[in-house]
Amino acid sequence: MRKIFITGGAGYVGAVLVPKLLDKGYYVTVLDLMIYGEDVLPKHDNLNAVKGDIRDIELLKKLIPGHDAVIHLACISNDPSFELNPELGKSINLDPFEPMVRIAKEGKVARFIYASSSSVYGIKEEPNVTEDMVLEPLTDYSIFKADCEKILKKHESDDFTCLTIRPATVCGYSPRLRLDLAVNILTNFAVNKGFIKVFGGEQKRPNIHIQDMTDLYCMVLELPHEKIHGKIFNAGYENFKMKEIAQMVKNVVGDIEIRTEPTDDNRSYHISSELIKKEIGFEPQHSIEDAVRELKNAFDEGLIQNSFENEKYFNVKLMQNINLH
Repeated sequence: MRKIFITGGAGYVGAVLVPKLLDKGYYVTVLDLMIYGEDVLPKHDNLNAVKGDIRDIELLKKLIPGHDAVIHLACISNDPSFELNPELGKSINLDPFEPMVRIAKEGKVARFIYASSSSVYGIKEEPNVTEDMVLEPLTDYSIFKADCEKILKKHESDDFTCLTIRPATVCGYSPRLRLDLAVNILTNFAVNKGFIKVFGGEQKRPNIHIQDMTDLYCMVLELPHEKIHGKIFNAGYENFKMKEIAQMVKNVVGDIEIRTEPTDDNRSYHISSELIKKEIGFEPQHSIEDAVRELKNAFDEGLIQNSFENEKYFNVKLMQNINLH
């Protein structure tokens, strides 16, 4: 595994993952629309950053063959982004997926790693949501994620190692920062407004630190075929209620007020990450409080400017403004 092709490599997770892979001596090709800027990736001799669209099938045919592995991160992520334009969501999150898998397989790529989502489960009553449970996706975003999992399953073969990861919500600092994710939103409010607003508070939200998420992608590139082939793994930290996460933010940031308001949205998600620990020994090394601490430091150092006004931190705002289609 020396040459890695990453879709969405200039996104929130990709901008942390790519430098790690380069540090480990990999050659990396990134394909990304670069709508959040090209400066989130380092300048490096072993990096080929291509500004382009995964819907451009001819471009995929040109770029993918010759790589050892594909890590597919690119998508219109989170439900509000989807509601902006459902056709756009489908055209990016579902339509190019099977062509990309076929191109990878026919191009002798050995390994395909797919970033699905723990939202594919929908809302479960069970205290521990495990990988073998029935998927009940509630939104277009999660329905297409589940559809892509089925497509990948269909193309597995002995010389085409396929792995699906269902991450929890990622949190923490990235050069391509998102401030529209639960822990990051609360930290932005705490640091810059002096209070946190929690709607409801009893809902559970699984999170995973961005350093753990990217360490996991690095790890599965190295593992032998039989350890990961055809597997589906949840990847999360512990499951906490929103009010508990707000308290963690307060513990780090200091004396701030937590305001609780009623909500109609009582969706509560929780996942078990026991299987991935048992089968490949992956355990998160970073806590939610670590993520809050890193974000606070980035604010203190002036690395994050105009954190409520700057559209680049908010997927929906930016896509609206550039009229992505």
